[in-house]
Amino acid sequence: MQNSNTSYFLSITMKSLSIAFAVLVLLVVTSDSEAAISCSDVIKDLKPCVSYLVSGSGQPPSECCTGAKSLASSVSTSEDKTAACNCIKSTSKSFKINSQLAKSLPGNCGINIPISISPDADCSNSSDKKNRYH
Repeated sequence: MQNSNTSYFLSITMKSLSIAFAVLVLLVVTSDSEAAISCSDVIKDLKPCVSYLVSGSGQPPSECCTGAKSLASSVSTSEDKTAACNCIKSTSKSFKINSQLAKSLPGNCGINIPISISPDADCSNSSDKKNRYH
């Protein structure tokens, strides 16, 4: 009788552990899919724009506009917008970004970017519309 009770208890315990593990996996997968954009992805998208933003004139290179378009399509949540803005703000301190060129980049590329591309951006407002092309 003791062995059947032990087996029954182990069976219930294993089922409970399996369910708990499945729930844990779902939580991890869900939180990863909702994670904000990484700074390395933002840098990768805007890297072709650096020389233009520092000392460019006229129209930005097509590679720059392609990267800016990629970034614009990647920042869909408030968390993405805030993370991208903070990344741009902190990274641009390493360069002498021309603020006027940064502000005109979306318009010069003919795109909407729902974040500010500027070293002096206010990232607390993730719906900052300073750099949107209308």
